[in-house]
Amino acid sequence: MSSSRERTKLHVALALTTLVAGSLAAVVPASGAAAATRPGGWNDSAYRGQVEVVRTPDGPADPSVLTGTVFVDRDRDSVHDRHERGLRGVVVSNGRDVVTTDARGRYRLPAYDNMTVFITQPAGYQVPVDDYNIAQFHYNHLPEGSPELRYGGIAPTGPLPDAVNFPLAESRVTESREQHCVIAGDLQPYDKEEVGYARKGAIDDLSRRDDYQGCGTLFIGDVVGDDLSLYPDVRELTKLTNGPARFLPGNHDLDFDAETAEHSFDTFRAQLAPAYYSYDVGDVHVIALNTVRYPCTPEVDNADGLRPQCDNPSTRPAYNGRISDDQLTWLERDLAKVGRDKLVVLASHISLLNWADEGSPIHQVDQVRKVHELLEGRKAVAVSGHSHSIENMKTGDLAKGWKDLFGVEGLPFPHITAGAISGDWYSGAITDEGYPVAVGRDGGMPGVLTLDVRGNAFRERFTVTGQDDDVQTRLGLNSPTYREWYAARQAWNDDQQGPEPVLGDPLVLDREDLTGRTWLTTNFWMGSTGSTVTVKLDRGRAQRATRTQEMRGEDQLIGAEWSDPHAAAQQLVNGGSVADRSMHLWRYELPADLAAGEHRAVVTATDSYGRRFTDVLEFQVVEQH
Repeated sequence: MSSSRERTKLHVALALTTLVAGSLAAVVPASGAAAATRPGGWNDSAYRGQVEVVRTPDGPADPSVLTGTVFVDRDRDSVHDRHERGLRGVVVSNGRDVVTTDARGRYRLPAYDNMTVFITQPAGYQVPVDDYNIAQFHYNHLPEGSPELRYGGIAPTGPLPDAVNFPLAESRVTESREQHCVIAGDLQPYDKEEVGYARKGAIDDLSRRDDYQGCGTLFIGDVVGDDLSLYPDVRELTKLTNGPARFLPGNHDLDFDAETAEHSFDTFRAQLAPAYYSYDVGDVHVIALNTVRYPCTPEVDNADGLRPQCDNPSTRPAYNGRISDDQLTWLERDLAKVGRDKLVVLASHISLLNWADEGSPIHQVDQVRKVHELLEGRKAVAVSGHSHSIENMKTGDLAKGWKDLFGVEGLPFPHITAGAISGDWYSGAITDEGYPVAVGRDGGMPGVLTLDVRGNAFRERFTVTGQDDDVQTRLGLNSPTYREWYAARQAWNDDQQGPEPVLGDPLVLDREDLTGRTWLTTNFWMGSTGSTVTVKLDRGRAQRATRTQEMRGEDQLIGAEWSDPHAAAQQLVNGGSVADRSMHLWRYELPADLAAGEHRAVVTATDSYGRRFTDVLEFQVVEQH
């Protein structure tokens, strides 16, 4: 997603509260050491290879049909040898048609120019990965190559090959009913410095985990920030991870000089992955969608008049959240091959629906209701990126914009916005570890989402960059003094005349703060409907805090009163977005008669699965400043 990308980098940490965090429940742990450094780790077992493309001087007997074989590559040389058996029942597609292989592993597909042919990896088998851990399961067919594009696009592939054969290796880790699927939102480096931030941050964290070798990592768009020449740098990052890496495209992965949507992701397709595809692990069917249409056009995208930015594609090209007709046809046919007992993970860059942009027809998907219909009766979860926010939206949740724009009456299954590795576009102070704090527009932190799956049931967890999994909350104090400073600082940032407004110690409250309403705030990043937050003040009994957004169809609550004070106090000083709203913020009003002196608040956040996380906030009350 686009941003103002404020570039201020301060090499000091702004510490506004003192937090002591500890979990009271076990969360599925991440490994403390890189699998690549131990015997039997990912690098010892990874199946490396490529798709086999067969050409002869005579070419195929029928150039209108592509044929090939999906086979078990016993010697792992990526070549279909005579003794290697074909595999029955594997799904193969050209992006429109969907077929399954016969008893000998053979398939036949209609051929057309500018198609990507790919297989759906079956559970119990692994497609090969290259030296950078990127999954190899597709072939691009574009005989004349892309039109002239700044970043190259797809080189001419020439005539249709005689055969495209897809190798597989047997795999216990993809067969297991227990999977850990890493969903990585918005890596989005704009330059090599930001590539370095990602390497020191979330990628270093992933290099120390070994729990995702089966499902791997799915980077859900905005893999880079417009500069597609950084794709090789991204490949160097995935080389450090411990499982197969897959990608889907975002609006900052576009060939912006493409004149039609047909070629707008050619460079992405050439260097990383098909624009859309699917794969299986355990009892999970993962669908990676392309939800970015560029350039959008008035006929296709603005027939209802809600997207005027699409009216001038030749002079002012823009993007829109939309799924192409071919892709919708493929999606329906793909799902027809999937057992009703499977968990369907529907991944995209632009969300089917999200909360941060709930009133925007551009930043959500036009055909959301059609997609919901296709998944009716299935166990499913949608995951997405784009908005650089963390949003754990449960079945039945509703935002005002969803109903107003799309007629959605409530979510039919969970939708999760997965946050971003880049956080708030690598903004803010630089940590001691060498990457920016990058606190998000909702007060969320940079990190990655993991779906922990057993059978066809899942639990979601968010891992903050550089932290253990029990770090799930941030506490703050929203006082009248803070709200007055917030308004003054915003005005000064816009004009910068006169002295800079300075917020005093946010952990010291006076009597006027308490009588003027002060809330202890808890930003529970994966908090959702079904979550609770309690506050135990000093030796008193635990009291329930109130969620600011109930997700019952209300509009967004915006402003200093509804902000995350810990996040906003950093952002207004160091740059970046301002957390002036959040769907995962809880507030507890401090008593107006709270005695002067030191106080200690113990906050317990409990998620919808009963997992508990505890933080502590210590603060002081004085009669007057």
